[in-house]
Amino acid sequence: MAENYRRRGKFEEVAFIFPNAPNIPITVNFGMQMPGWYDIIAFNDLAQQQDQPGILISRDYFHSLIKAEIDKGIPSSRIILGGFSQGGSISIFAGLTSPHPLAGIFGLSSYLLLGDSLATYLTPQIKAANSSTLIFMGHGDSDQLVKVEWGQETANRLKTLGWRVDFHVYKGLQHNADPKEMDDLETWLRERLPAQG
Repeated sequence: MAENYRRRGKFEEVAFIFPNAPNIPITVNFGMQMPGWYDIIAFNDLAQQQDQPGILISRDYFHSLIKAEIDKGIPSSRIILGGFSQGGSISIFAGLTSPHPLAGIFGLSSYLLLGDSLATYLTPQIKAANSSTLIFMGHGDSDQLVKVEWGQETANRLKTLGWRVDFHVYKGLQHNADPKEMDDLETWLRERLPAQG
């Protein structure tokens, strides 16, 4: 993604940071180690049991990445969190619970983590920091791993909580990215991070 933008002279003032998830045992993968921001205990609906300790560890790591950029002099209003699948899901959760106001949050083929207890992580200060943060979500209608209904339910729940969510569905797209989705994301990113000259 970043290389594509660079080749086309896009987002020249933007630093892209792509953290790698650690290798951890994943329960639905018979406990085998694989990259993951949190364990996936079950994968059949959004109300499933979730790996709260792992999610909070990854959230804190993402918050430390935000803090490191702020310490370098980057205003938090010029920082966007985002990712695909688990990366998008943890980005949404970390972004919503960030104590710093962000330029935006995006999740592709993603869903809301700890949705039933989200309010416990939204102190008045944290809610105020990102109450106007815009969220982009993209999802394929043929995604058999992270169902499009989970993405839609996430968008609806976030809207109910007061966030503005731009939710896009891509026809025929499975658990993958799509050129149209990347174009829509690029437009959204340009709006959030206009060139400052």
